[in-house]
Amino acid sequence: MSFFDDEPDEPTRVSRPARPRRAASGGRSATAEPPDVARRRLIAFGVLAVVVILMILFVRSCSSNAHKNALKDYNRDVAAIAADSDAQSKQLFQVLNSGSGSSDVRVAVSQVRLQTDEDASRAKALSPPGDDEAKAAQRSLELVMNLRAAAVTKIADLLPKALSNQGSNVDAINQIAGQMQAFLASDVVYSQRVAPLIQQALDKNDIHQQNIPLSKFLPSIGWLDAGQVGDQLNPDAGVSRGAKPGQPKPGTHGHGLVSVTAGETTLQPSPAVNHITASTSLPLDVVFANQGQNTETNVKVTAKLTGGPRTVTASRTLNQTEPGKNATLTLQLSPVPPKGTSTVLQVTVAPVPGEKKTDNNTQKYTILFG
Repeated sequence: MSFFDDEPDEPTRVSRPARPRRAASGGRSATAEPPDVARRRLIAFGVLAVVVILMILFVRSCSSNAHKNALKDYNRDVAAIAADSDAQSKQLFQVLNSGSGSSDVRVAVSQVRLQTDEDASRAKALSPPGDDEAKAAQRSLELVMNLRAAAVTKIADLLPKALSNQGSNVDAINQIAGQMQAFLASDVVYSQRVAPLIQQALDKNDIHQQNIPLSKFLPSIGWLDAGQVGDQLNPDAGVSRGAKPGQPKPGTHGHGLVSVTAGETTLQPSPAVNHITASTSLPLDVVFANQGQNTETNVKVTAKLTGGPRTVTASRTLNQTEPGKNATLTLQLSPVPPKGTSTVLQVTVAPVPGEKKTDNNTQKYTILFG
């Protein structure tokens, strides 16, 4: 046996995996990222950026379209209210032009009042878009409708007095004419503020081919004249176009004495002698004609009997006479002179404002009581 055969076997060496080599700097892997991965990542970022930009543009476009549609809707709503307000104006002035003093006038104006109040409420309920011009237009629109509603309400309240025969009718007519100023103011505000501001809002948002509503409530500045209002509502009130209260209206004025009847005897003017039976009192029926072109009011007739133991007078006032028509007033003379007394009766229709011919207003009669 060989010496080397008796020696123990050498231990078997276990092989271990090689440790990874550390990066030379900063602990980074020395392995580089593949070029195709970086390219794909860059493309993904680019696509994402394009999508985000498109979404932003889409949202902005939707918002812009919604705003434009809101402006168009607001313009249409204002147009509808303006058209209804103009319709109420037409109805109101048709009624005022009718010249009727009936209760139908008051009813019709009350209906207009209800509708103008409704128009004011509709205007207040509108929600204008966010533009400063639209918001300013909205404030002016509310002012316009409030002015109109308030003026119609005041006119409706004044009409009963304006249509009456009371002394307050002149003041009521003048106040109604004053309310016409509110209508004029509303028209100015609408034309100078509401319509231009709506146009500016539309132009600012590049909105074209839109009809801007117009509105005019006062049909004519002639309605600012109390005379025109008086002529239409109550010509007998004494307020006439071109004339101040208390002044006569244009045209001729005056009355002429037609006849005087004492009891059952129609008296003949002096120097004729009229024989009348003496009694405790003497009724006189005085007939006179309105010979002018105007209705006259508060016409006074006076009878004066002289020649007896004492002078006897009587007078009465007629509220109204119509052009071209006769009127009659009955007076009572008392006490009557005794039998055998010769007297002179003078009957006079008092001149009215504007009357120039007065020689036919007075007549004298010789009366012998028997």
